[in-house]
Amino acid sequence: MFENRQNLCESVIGQFSPQHEWHDDVYLAPACKERFLTLTEIPEWQRADIFMAGLAELYDGYHVERDKVGVHTLLFTLEGGGVLITPNCVKEIEPYTLTILPVDTCFRFEINPRLGSWKMVWLLPQNAPAWHHLNDLGQCVIPFRGSEQIWSLMTLLYNEIGGRSGFRQLLISEVQRLVQSVETPISTSLSRVQTLFNEIEGQLHLPWTVSEMAKRCFISEEQLNRLSKQLFNMSPRSKLIELRMHKAADLLQYRAWSIAMIANRLGYRDPYNFTHRFKKFYGISPTRYRKQLMENA
Repeated sequence: MFENRQNLCESVIGQFSPQHEWHDDVYLAPACKERFLTLTEIPEWQRADIFMAGLAELYDGYHVERDKVGVHTLLFTLEGGGVLITPNCVKEIEPYTLTILPVDTCFRFEINPRLGSWKMVWLLPQNAPAWHHLNDLGQCVIPFRGSEQIWSLMTLLYNEIGGRSGFRQLLISEVQRLVQSVETPISTSLSRVQTLFNEIEGQLHLPWTVSEMAKRCFISEEQLNRLSKQLFNMSPRSKLIELRMHKAADLLQYRAWSIAMIANRLGYRDPYNFTHRFKKFYGISPTRYRKQLMENA
């Protein structure tokens, strides 16, 4: 879903480049639909240090360009997508991502011409202590699985304009919880890599490759290698081997499990390959290792 999110396809990326001059500009094509949630309509925004929000269903043409606006800008994308242009880079905005544009930064975002549509929620938090963590994140587009929840909460909030204040406050609190739990991109990636290897530990029989691991973490193989060394002080492939060898040593305690069965259970279709890998890791063969276990029992 998030694969290659920061790289537009070759037919599109050539149309855009980082900008160095900025001005405030907004354009919506006639087909665009936008519902606003302002402080006047949602007075509870003030307690949450939020200036305004909106639900946007965009078609045919749309862009927003800002020159150091005094609020943070958050975009929660559900369908279609956009293009983000900053002073330093051009990024694709894909479904189930959160685009973070901190206060006093320059940017432009628009519908991805390859897609022609964009369904998203925009939120403008104030430059207040509760939202200062957004400054640390910088301008970025990161995976965000809560996009549908944000859309649903904002729709309920829109329908409560002129309605129950207590219910509006409850909805806003849930929006705050979802948004303020967002981690830095590096922390998020580290968490995904850790989660991946937790999953791998329970599925050691699968034919894992570094390419597949990287895809599951929505990062490049180079990033996976770097983060794996940061977490485990070893490459992803070495970590996979370590998990398999530790599990092999555990299973060798049980005499009912033959060497061939253990090899197959750990993703080695060839028992000889497994034996070679085990001996390289522990210095002795699986058979000898099991014999030592039995002798020491």
